[in-house]
Amino acid sequence: MRNKVNILFAEDDKSLAFIVKDALEEEGYKVLHCEDGQTAIDSFDKTKFDMCLLDIMMPIKDGYTVARKIRQQSDVIPILFLSTKNQESDRLKGYDSGADDYLSKPFSMAELLKKIEVFLRRSRKLHSDQPEECMIGNIRFSPSNLSVQTGSDSISITQKEADILNFLFEHKNKVVKRDEVLLNVWGKNDYFLGRSMDVFISKIRKYLKADPAIILETIHGVGFRLNVPE
Repeated sequence: MRNKVNILFAEDDKSLAFIVKDALEEEGYKVLHCEDGQTAIDSFDKTKFDMCLLDIMMPIKDGYTVARKIRQQSDVIPILFLSTKNQESDRLKGYDSGADDYLSKPFSMAELLKKIEVFLRRSRKLHSDQPEECMIGNIRFSPSNLSVQTGSDSISITQKEADILNFLFEHKNKVVKRDEVLLNVWGKNDYFLGRSMDVFISKIRKYLKADPAIILETIHGVGFRLNVPE
């Protein structure tokens, strides 16, 4: 299975790039290494990848810019930042630009390999298990097409928004803890991811306003409850 996995790896440190690329290829992954952000963007435009590993501080285009460009084309592909920039503001900016996770340098290869494995497994399972569409009150929700629709009005949503809404709908009218959402959608419970999740929750509330009977409630200090009339 691994020899079918194609990874985009953007890193301008040649020594580190050699070590990481060699270790990934030893594990059976196919790796395309780019030494600057613009080359990474151009490569993503031409090739289908299963995962992206991005440094932040790179020539021409930084990792934040690369992540945003990737997210314009795909909300599905996992993006993992590898960086020495590990302040809270750096991490939040990384998540806001589209990253799924953040690994601070220096890191162990064992941890990197495990994160890649978890993200790829989650990505495959998540998108194979999602229904084609379902009705949330009067709102037609399509996780596979990334859309919510009321009547003739259709709104495109991101993959993360679809993943969160799908999980909440699976547990409708029940309190779902914050860490349960984080673990099921991102694969980990993390303070910085929690801040990012709150932004997605606010956007989902706006989509659900089309049906006043549907209420996405925040249970302070606990989590959320998607109230849907039976």
